[in-house]
Amino acid sequence: MDAAAPRPLRIGLVGPLPPPFGGMANQTRQLARLLRESGLQVDIIQVNAPYVPTWIGRVPIARAAFRLIPYLFRLWAAAGRVDLFHVMANSGWAWYLHACPAVWMAKLRRIPVIVNYRGGGAETFFSTAGPLARAGLAWADALVTPSGFLKTVFERFGFQARVIPNIVDLQQFRPAACRPEVAGKHVVITRNLEPIYDIASALEAFARVRARLPEARLTVAGTGPEWERLQTLARALGIREAVTFAGRVDNEQMPLLYQSADAMLNPSRVDNMPISILEAFASGVPVVSTDVGGIPYIAEHGRTALLVKPGDAKGMADALVQVLLDTDLAARLVRNGLEEARRYRWEAVRGLWLAEYSRLTGHALPIRTGT
Repeated sequence: MDAAAPRPLRIGLVGPLPPPFGGMANQTRQLARLLRESGLQVDIIQVNAPYVPTWIGRVPIARAAFRLIPYLFRLWAAAGRVDLFHVMANSGWAWYLHACPAVWMAKLRRIPVIVNYRGGGAETFFSTAGPLARAGLAWADALVTPSGFLKTVFERFGFQARVIPNIVDLQQFRPAACRPEVAGKHVVITRNLEPIYDIASALEAFARVRARLPEARLTVAGTGPEWERLQTLARALGIREAVTFAGRVDNEQMPLLYQSADAMLNPSRVDNMPISILEAFASGVPVVSTDVGGIPYIAEHGRTALLVKPGDAKGMADALVQVLLDTDLAARLVRNGLEEARRYRWEAVRGLWLAEYSRLTGHALPIRTGT
């Protein structure tokens, strides 16, 4: 009689899911799918589950309790049936309300837990947070970050982290086979309308671009609290008719947006390893970005992107015009960006996650890393 097949490893993946279609939510959903395709069982413990009843989502204080209490019950139940918790973590209240409870629940149920920390504001947050915040890191069995930038940040606080990068789906994000001829250059921004992403400076930069390239167009794909203010600013700058505020764009539709673009602008003031830059690389789109946080770890100035200082609208505009008019430069950035994107495909990252799971659980997994 043949020996019974080994039980597949079961991962409790703790994190947000779309909507909204932010970087962490998209990465959570994508990672769950890829792990399942690799033969693992994945239970998703969603931290942003819909409010029940729905109206409670409009009550600021009560909504936290209405989401937290069911979340704790889901954590407890999941910890009893999975082999490991993989916690997608960020700064601020999300750390206290989502990540720390998952770490503590794993310790209570005696299963290993990985904190997969992804927030670009980690240094500011942990510099001012109290010992309770750092306890969540200390109690985790492993701390994993997607970039060397965050690894160095945590080392300054006395925590050792492993680097396992974000994943970009090269089947989904790829250059357009044939782009239609359209009038004017098209610039895209794929960040939410929040202060840390500084869309205001990007609009000021685009106004400068329009002064030199009057037919240029801008699409801002994202939503957030600055929606009205930014539309007002676009009108004041005289560019409202050239700017499309696309709102929330589903991840399945995002490749078409990149494929229509002549350049992608990332104006953020705080960042770690923005998946939007990797998606632009994979889509064959030249990138102009600020050089904050972990961005220089994934984008090299003059080779894969043009990097400028945060808040520098003139620098952003000059870089965009350079990319839009210099075809040799654009071609070089595209070529190198496509090669860089290959480092973040699932075949290159898969073995790193399986090795980490195997190390913490003792399960023998088919660990191999693509080249």
